[in-house]
Amino acid sequence: MLKHLRNSAAWRISMWTTLAFAAGTALAFLIVYFLVDRGTQERDDTWLTGEVDVLAQVSVSTPKDRLYKRIVGEVAELATREVPDEFNSRGQRLSSAFFLQMDPNNPESPLWVGPSSMDAFIKAIEQAKLVPGVPRFIRIDGVQSRFRVVLRAEGNDRKTYLGLSDQGARTLLHQFTRRVLLVWAGTVLLGFLISYWSASRTLLRVERITETVARIGSEDLGERLPEPVNSDEISRLAKTFNHMLDRIQSSVSQLRTITGTVAHDLRSPVTSIRGTLESALCNTRNDKWRDSVGEAIENLDRLLQLLNTTLDLAEAEAGALRLNRRPVDVSATVAQLVDLYQPAMAERHHRVAVDLEGHVFVDADLPLLNRAISNLLENELTHLPAGHQINIKLQSTAGSVRLVIEDDGPGFPPDIVNHACERFVKGKESPGHGLGLAFVDAVAQAHGGAVKLSDRTGGGALITVLFPVSVLQPS
Repeated sequence: MLKHLRNSAAWRISMWTTLAFAAGTALAFLIVYFLVDRGTQERDDTWLTGEVDVLAQVSVSTPKDRLYKRIVGEVAELATREVPDEFNSRGQRLSSAFFLQMDPNNPESPLWVGPSSMDAFIKAIEQAKLVPGVPRFIRIDGVQSRFRVVLRAEGNDRKTYLGLSDQGARTLLHQFTRRVLLVWAGTVLLGFLISYWSASRTLLRVERITETVARIGSEDLGERLPEPVNSDEISRLAKTFNHMLDRIQSSVSQLRTITGTVAHDLRSPVTSIRGTLESALCNTRNDKWRDSVGEAIENLDRLLQLLNTTLDLAEAEAGALRLNRRPVDVSATVAQLVDLYQPAMAERHHRVAVDLEGHVFVDADLPLLNRAISNLLENELTHLPAGHQINIKLQSTAGSVRLVIEDDGPGFPPDIVNHACERFVKGKESPGHGLGLAFVDAVAQAHGGAVKLSDRTGGGALITVLFPVSVLQPS
């Protein structure tokens, strides 16, 4: 079931659409994430810069007596309390900000408001080499979160530091990220389902068109595609295809009418002439007419064969060739025809080697198949000079039947080898009409096969006829 879904066009359309949507929304989320992170950092920097200036002014304006440290410390503690306290994973309260003032001229220095581990903060600050007025992140040993620290330096070597932890902002940002990811995943899944449902409904109409077209054959051109009321692309496709079927049905009907008329108009007088000549041939009182009448009958037979072949080719090219299919043993058919032509081959001193795989069946029209194979053998008699080798092979491979006829003669003329299966194409020295191979090709294509022509390695002609193997094998 899953493999069938993956091979469907609806799956591929919905998958690519969903991937594009997912990539676009993920990119948008990343942009929002960085904008929020940047905005949070800018807000913290603004607070740090403003508060460190205020604390520095307070320390300057406060007298340097024994109350100095208490007054400045209380102001700093009030400033740090403006930031909500943070909690670690165990629920313990953490200080979100700290204040540090170091004055080598003040014996009360350093002034510290923040976590109890002042030494770790001083060590990290000294290693960071901060630039006055430029906030910067530092990490403190034993503290999980980072601190954004700003330095305010004064001329008397007094330095004021104010730090703010980013743990709260990072926690909120991570919570926001997890929730957005959940919403994103749900949206992507919902989008895939909606896309797959929509594509399946649309392509179901295309599948119905395909099934209807598959049922339409040369014998049944009256079936039409359903034309929906709306006028979308698929509806216009169905209407266009129905118009095309109308034109094809009209053309095929005209072709059948013309071919029937031509066959009736030509066969009747030709048959009448042949009957008259046969009557003259049976008249034994005048022997000198026998040769002429016999030759005339042969010419009329060739004319009838030419007419039949021409009409069959016209029907085949129009897709109107009527086939009476049934399982046919190609091996037996080829063997019978080779036996029939064997005396003529021997008279021309041809050596015929036959290699036929037994009991190979195809769904074919037996009379047409007989005529096609007879044309191939007739070509060997007509065009191959006397005293050559002819090899006939029949085998079934990969769902098809392969009939190969090759000889060691002069091969196909170079100027016609690629066009020998077209009507009235023949060599300059050929006595035929150029319809034999064209008829073979038409019969093969009508049965779902093909004909391949080439020159054999070492000289000679190579003709390969392919037919699909019969699905119904007789017991």
